Amino acid sequence: MSEQDESGGGDAAVEGEPVGAGDGSEATQADDAAAGAAVDGDVDESLVERVRESDPRDVAHELASLRTRIDGLEGELDAKESENEDLAEKLKRKQADFQNFKKRMEKRREDEQQRATADLVTRLLDVRDNLKRALDQDEGTDIRGGVESTLRQFDDELAQENVDVVEPEPGEDVDPHLHEVLVRVDADQPEGTIAEVHRPGYVMADSVLREAQVTVSDGNGEE
Repeated sequence: MSEQDESGGGDAAVEGEPVGAGDGSEATQADDAAAGAAVDGDVDESLVERVRESDPRDVAHELASLRTRIDGLEGELDAKESENEDLAEKLKRKQADFQNFKKRMEKRREDEQQRATADLVTRLLDVRDNLKRALDQDEGTDIRGGVESTLRQFDDELAQENVDVVEPEPGEDVDPHLHEVLVRVDADQPEGTIAEVHRPGYVMADSVLREAQVTVSDGNGEE
């Protein structure tokens, strides 16, 4: 074979080489796209055929565009995950702050209640001192006046605490919220009304501390 033939054959081979085959860019990316589309059996065959028939440069450009979009979406996803982590951390801190606030409020209420109780007991000590002095009187001494005075002092202390004595008069109607009926008795009062107070009750700020114990008339004593 002549040098010309050998040279011509080489030129033909060069001319017949596909565009881009030397660097493996557009054509290779098109083949890769077609192959990747064909790997998934669920992909529509028309999509595979469209990729194969498309211009390699268009496919390469589209793939590059998709990669750019994917990179952007991944960046957004990372940012959202970071934001969610920050929000979760802030929520934990807020919850911890709220729990600490509740504990402080509970401690404050306990302290205030203890101070109020201590203040009441301190005032009641004077009442006890007066009762003690009354009992220390010589035997046979009339202490009724001192006891009555001490009772008034005690009632004044209860009034300062917004405590009212429940001591209904005979003939008043029974209030099931304030009165505890012990027994029905023969009495001159109208039937179903209070005959006698056995033990007074107490109400503090509309809250019943203790019901008054009463007897109720059955009406048999009426003339």
